[in-house]
Amino acid sequence: MSDIPLIEVDDLRFRYEDGTQALDGVSFRLYPRECVTLLGPNGSGKTTFALHLNGLLSGEGRISVCGLPVERRNLSEVRRKIGMVFQDSDEQLFMPSVEEDVLFGPLNMGMPAVEAERRAREALEKVGMWAARARAPYHLSAGEKRRVAIAGVLAMEPEILVLDEPTTYLDPPGQGDLCRLLASLPQAKILITHDTDFAHALATRAVFFLKGKIAAEGSVDHLLSRFNWRPRFA
Repeated sequence: MSDIPLIEVDDLRFRYEDGTQALDGVSFRLYPRECVTLLGPNGSGKTTFALHLNGLLSGEGRISVCGLPVERRNLSEVRRKIGMVFQDSDEQLFMPSVEEDVLFGPLNMGMPAVEAERRAREALEKVGMWAARARAPYHLSAGEKRRVAIAGVLAMEPEILVLDEPTTYLDPPGQGDLCRLLASLPQAKILITHDTDFAHALATRAVFFLKGKIAAEGSVDHLLSRFNWRPRFA
């Protein structure tokens, strides 16, 4: 593993307009090929933290992604480096067909059509959805939608994947398929999840959020034991 982190966060603080202190001095590193899971109760700051990584939220502190400060002038480049897959895939799927959805990102950043089409095909083949390229996203199952959302991110060829509750709405076979897909991808990953089995299967390291702070880091088992934390819906 390289000693040079892909993500560096120092003393990140963020307060919502209602006065809620969502992040209170968070520092974090992500290294190449790592898969780090963010654990902790609802409202502990995990998703708020992730939304800072590509500038969807902006607080106090320092964040860099692949050496680029996360600042307004760098946001377009940062968002090519870090691919976000949201909890609800419908938030990312809005075009008439699967292929058009995956093409949207590369074309929107000005890529020539031939190159965009190549990337879209490769991404859809990688997630096993090329045969569904002409289908409307709203006709897909939850697992298929998740795969297409991931393909849309992969077509941008990011160095980092951030996935927020990726097993939501998936049945056990769908969770297993998604786990195998993510394990096969070379990108460094951040997983926000309450699914401890999923975290066990993929994570090389775990970080526990509590009241806007990182309370501890270590293995998934160590943190679950230390905080006696078993989500009721894990």
